[in-house]
Amino acid sequence: MPVTITVNIKPEVQAELARRAASHGSPIEAYAANLLEEAVQLPGGATSSPRGKSLREVFESVRGLADDVDFSRNPSPGRPIDLS
Repeated sequence: MPVTITVNIKPEVQAELARRAASHGSPIEAYAANLLEEAVQLPGGATSSPRGKSLREVFESVRGLADDVDFSRNPSPGRPIDLS
């Protein structure tokens, strides 16, 4: 059963948490809760994978990193092709 806690943090910490949460597409509350869960990592805890993270959690951390990478390719094979 989830528990609600109140944490007093500096405004600059809150601003950085908000920035990081936004970059992950998460509300600040969910992002902060995820950080706390990762920090605790209870042995044998109820996690969705043996390493403690679900695939969704793993890929959330890399979301957007390749947005500026061009994965297109030159359609030319570079050599003549006989299709007869």
